[in-house]
Amino acid sequence: MATVLNSNTFDEEVLKSDIPVMVDFYADWCGPCKMLAPVVEELSSEMAGKAKVFKLNTDESPDIAMRYRVMSIPALIFFKNGEVHSQIVGAYPKAVIQDKFNEYLK
Repeated sequence: MATVLNSNTFDEEVLKSDIPVMVDFYADWCGPCKMLAPVVEELSSEMAGKAKVFKLNTDESPDIAMRYRVMSIPALIFFKNGEVHSQIVGAYPKAVIQDKFNEYLK
């Protein structure tokens, strides 16, 4: 299960991670975010040991959303070595997200 981050845990869990990280920026009221949630959970299990998968509620941590200029959700931001590697905005099929993940796991 993907761990939910907040403003207090984000930097430690994401920016200081020694393995790649994907963060799902979402909100409870967001329909496309709810559609994407099962995919995020599946990826969290499948990527265990290779990458970390987290969720961040933009309503509860707007400062982090603003820091990364998240204007639309769902937004998936991929981090490597504490830096943004790439991002996807919108609810995409699992295969598209998995391809993006694999792109920077090499």
